[in-house]
Amino acid sequence: MKAVDIAYETIRDGIRSGKYPPGTHLTAQALAEASGFSRTPVREAMRRLHAEALIQFIPNRGAFVATWSKREIEQIYDLRILLESFAAREAASHISEQQLSDLRKIADEMISVTQATNPNLEQVTTLNDEFHKLVLMASGNSRLRSLLGSIVEVPLVLNTFRSYSIEQLRRSAAQHVELVNAFEAGEPDWASAIMTSHILSARHTLMSTAENARFNPDLNNIDLDGDAPAD
Repeated sequence: MKAVDIAYETIRDGIRSGKYPPGTHLTAQALAEASGFSRTPVREAMRRLHAEALIQFIPNRGAFVATWSKREIEQIYDLRILLESFAAREAASHISEQQLSDLRKIADEMISVTQATNPNLEQVTTLNDEFHKLVLMASGNSRLRSLLGSIVEVPLVLNTFRSYSIEQLRRSAAQHVELVNAFEAGEPDWASAIMTSHILSARHTLMSTAENARFNPDLNNIDLDGDAPAD
């Protein structure tokens, strides 16, 4: 793996894990020192993350981990509802036995993890990410996967499961199981309805914490074009 790819994964994982929360000022120099790479691959990695909307370049200020306003979050979830419900519909008709088995395993593991008194939220997040990406693969639509690539990263960056109560975590896990049941039954309408309900529920839970400082309305209309990562 090339240095730029390793740097990209390292910074991306730092953003997703909360090491670099939304709004964090990032510099190529600091990231290079933290990762052990030179600034050249780090700068390139930052440009890739900017292309995926995970980093914002703000004129005369530098690079920052992306933040989103409440309205932007609502729009992102609107897109997820449209695209992922379609993906679920397609997956119900095209899913392979192996993919179905893998999804069942992930869903069952989510049930197990969320039954704990203090669920491991990092594990829940990882399993949820794997599940939704596998549904996209099972849809058989590569263009759909490309369209949703950066969109599905947003809930990960926002650490949405930290907003969930125990009951909400368990309900989310149960929805994954029901979605697998719909796939197993080969029922596109059922699968689409469950995915829609699942994402609507997630959006409601997240928006109930909309006063959280992670949502920054001041960054709505920033021109991100033309700036290179700052040192």
